[in-house]
Formats: sequence, C-alpha cells, structure tokens
Amino acid sequence: MDLQEIEPEGYKRAAVEAWIADNVSGLTPPFRWTRLQGGHSNLTYRIDDPEGRAAVIRRPPQGVLLPKAHDMSREWALISALGPTPVPVAPAMGFCESPDVTGAWFYVMGLIDGRPLYNSAETDAWVPMEKRPALAWSFVDVLADLHALDPDEIGLGDLGKKEDYVGRQLRTWFRSWTSSVADAAYDDPRAHELQAYFANNIPDQGPARVVHGDYGLHNCLIGSDGQVAAVVDWEISTLGDPLADLAYALNQWAEPGEDREDAATALPGFPRRAELAARYAERSGRDLSLLDYYIGFNWWKTACIVHGVYARYCAGKKSADGVDLDNLRLRIGQALDRSAQALASIR
Repeated sequence: MDLQEIEPEGYKRAAVEAWIADNVSGLTPPFRWTRLQGGHSNLTYRIDDPEGRAAVIRRPPQGVLLPKAHDMSREWALISALGPTPVPVAPAMGFCESPDVTGAWFYVMGLIDGRPLYNSAETDAWVPMEKRPALAWSFVDVLADLHALDPDEIGLGDLGKKEDYVGRQLRTWFRSWTSSVADAAYDDPRAHELQAYFANNIPDQGPARVVHGDYGLHNCLIGSDGQVAAVVDWEISTLGDPLADLAYALNQWAEPGEDREDAATALPGFPRRAELAARYAERSGRDLSLLDYYIGFNWWKTACIVHGVYARYCAGKKSADGVDLDNLRLRIGQALDRSAQALASIR
C-alpha cells in the first residue's frame, strides 16, 4: 500500500486537500502527510506538496471534548495577531471553521525549522554547551516581548477576562482539588492552607497581558542557532497577570542537582532561574519583589493539576497501564513542598 494514500487520523483527506487548494496560497495538493507528536493530543500533521513546500495542519482530537478544550479558533487568533509582532510564531496560512469539511475546525500554519525540548537527552543532542546561555536569554526575552504587548492594540482585547487572573485560577484549581479528593483517596491540609493564603494576599495585577499559560521549552521550537524560532500550543492562552506567566516558566526551568534530572534544562551551561528573572526584570521594567508569591502559587496549582490526574487514574477514568502511580502521588507532595518553600521568604 502506498503510505501516501493512508487516511490521516481525524481528516477526510480529499476534502481537506480540496479546501486548502481553494483557500491557502503557496501549497498545491496532493500532500504527503506525516504525523507530528506533542501538542496536547491535537491531531497535528506536517504536509508536504509536490513542489517541496511544507506546512503544518492542526485540529482537535476526535470524540466529545470538554468546553473550551482544544480551541483551534483561539490558537488561530493568537498566531494571526502575534505574527506582525516581535514574538516568534508560525505564519498563519488558513483557518477552516466549517465542520462539514472534516468534522472539526482546523488551521494551517507555516512549518518552522526547529525542535521542542522535552528532556535533557533532547537538549544534549540539539543544543551544545556553548549555545545554552543564548537559548536561555532568547527564551526569557520572548516572554518579556509577549508581555510588553497591549492586547487591545493587537486585536486580542477580547481573548479573556482581564481582571483577577490569579483569583480565578485559585477558584478553578481549588475546585479541582476538592472534587478529586474522594477518587484520589488523598487530601493534604497544606493544599487548603496555601489556597487560603494565596486568596487573601493576591498582589495588584496591573494591566492585563497575553499569558501563554504553558510556556516552556516543550512549547518552543528551538532553531539550530539555539534561539527560540517559534512559540507553539497557544490553546490555553488568555489575558491575565504576566508575573504569573513568568513564574510558571521559571518553575519549569530545572537546575542541575535538583530532583528533576531528566528535565530539559537540568544540564550544565544554562543560567539559573534567578538570572532569568533578573533578565526579565531588566527587559520588562517590572517589579519582581513579589515573585516568590507567584512561584508558590504556580507550584500549588501544579499540585492541584497532578492531583486531578492522579484521581482520574485511581477512579479508572484513564488507563493506568505503564503509569507509576506512586511517583505521581509523590509529585503532588513535592509540588506542595515547593509552594510552601517559596512563601517562606515573604510570610
């Protein structure tokens, strides 16, 4: 069988290629389809045309989805709006909001020559020691550039509610924690105590900015020059507090000697989190005196997220085959430990 004739998962190949022929310039079907991994389970493929031109096509998973999950229109709006700005994104090429074509909305974007970094082995293979400082500065500079943009001026003023970002997040994830306790058969009083502290001490947010929500090297395409070539996976982005977005990114930035040896940055040659924070402060002009609040808040949020995942496995709502449930449970406590440690300096 010709591999090119295999129907890509979630796509009616002939209908999609006909739509692209009519609506996207610079691509000529038929395409060679290659599945790309990652991306929150969205069905993402590289498509190559006979002229040697390539792009990426992306749609939600098949089946019933939670409200607002896998929002293709949100991602499309973001890459379209950010394209003319200093924030590197894949070029927006075409968006189809007719489910008649293939059963779901989808969009086509330009192919970026770069790789996401999920672990230390990938970093070691792709980013040599001498390029690691430049990667770190590029990583934090891109985030500062994103947070410098006025969402109203770039057409993203309606992306989400502008006020009380941390408060909304606290309510959402505390509901997740409390609703997961029974299935997980696991509660921790610190989750309740920390939530109360964060809720009673929310800093002044300041002007709302676009927050990525999951900014890390796993959601950046790193070029061969060691720079961030594009930021991807914008589906949970909204408007909110840029310092919460910064703290999330810093929490993902593991350092050598921590208990996250497999993390993408747990290698020699990278600047430390404190150096990234100082770079962000210099570039953005923001006051980071309450950064530890946001660090603690994000570790608490991580504990709630992992707790919810653990509960779904325990309840049989997700297959636990090959999943180390003991380690997952351990990670909940570790995140709460880190949250409490971050607050020790400001309480």
